[in-house]
Amino acid sequence: MNLTQAFAGGGIVATLENHVGLLTISNARRKNALNLAMWQGVTEATDWLVAHDARAMILQGDGGVDFSAGADISEFDEVRKDTQSALAYEAANSAAFAAIREAPVPVIAKLRGICFGGGLGLAAAADIRIGDETGRFAVPAGKLGLAYPADAMADIVAALGQATARLAVFTARQFSASDLGGSGLLTMRVESAALDGTVEKIAADIAANAPLSIRASKVAIRAVVAGDAALQAEAARQGAATFDSADYREGRTAFAEKRKAVFTGR
Repeated sequence: MNLTQAFAGGGIVATLENHVGLLTISNARRKNALNLAMWQGVTEATDWLVAHDARAMILQGDGGVDFSAGADISEFDEVRKDTQSALAYEAANSAAFAAIREAPVPVIAKLRGICFGGGLGLAAAADIRIGDETGRFAVPAGKLGLAYPADAMADIVAALGQATARLAVFTARQFSASDLGGSGLLTMRVESAALDGTVEKIAADIAANAPLSIRASKVAIRAVVAGDAALQAEAARQGAATFDSADYREGRTAFAEKRKAVFTGR
C-alpha cells in the first residue's frame, strides 16, 4: 500500500509505503524553511501517518541538499511581530516538536546540509538522527533577538549535551557534522552516498518488528529520560499488554519454527 497526502498547501508531504512513513519538509527553494502553516502541517502529517499504520517514520528535507533552515523569517513581521503573535507562533512550534517527540512510533531524522534553528529543533525531537558529512548545524536565536521555547531547548540540550548546547546557543555559531562528532547529536554519521540507503534500511528494520513492542519500548525510553511517573505507568501498561498479543504468540511460534515472524500489530 502506497499512500500520499499533502499538508500546508504542499509544504509538508506525508507518504506511507510498507508501514514506513516519510514526512518531507517541501520548500527546497527556501532551504526547506517552515512557515506557520507548515509547522501546523508537521503535526497533522505525523497524526495522519500514525493513523494509517506507520510503524516507523523518516523526517527529511526536500531536494536532497538541506534538511531545514528552520522558521521562515520572511513572515515574522506578520506572524511573529510581538509577544502575543509570537506566543501563538511558538505554540505551533511546540506542537510540531511534540508531535515528533511523542509520536508512538520511532522517528528517524535524515540530516544533510543546513539544519538550523527550528529545523534543529525538529531533528533533536526525533528518536534517531542519521547524517552525512555535509551537515551544518546552528541555533541562531541570539542573532535574531528572540528566544526559543523551553520544550524545544530541552530537546536541543538532550541532543547536544549541556556544554555544547550552551556554546551553540550563546554564540549562535555554525557547527559542521565533524565538529559535533562527540556531542551525541548524530546517532550515526555515514558517507553522503550511503545516507538514503542507511536510513531506509533502519526504518524497514523497525517496521518489520512487532509494533506493540516497539511502541511500548519508545514510551519506556521516554519515561526513563524524562523521569516521568505517568509515562512510567503507561510504559508498564503497554509492556504488560504485549504478553497477551497475537504478535507475542507469533514471535514465539516463528522462533520455534526457525522462520521470520510476520507481525500485525495485534
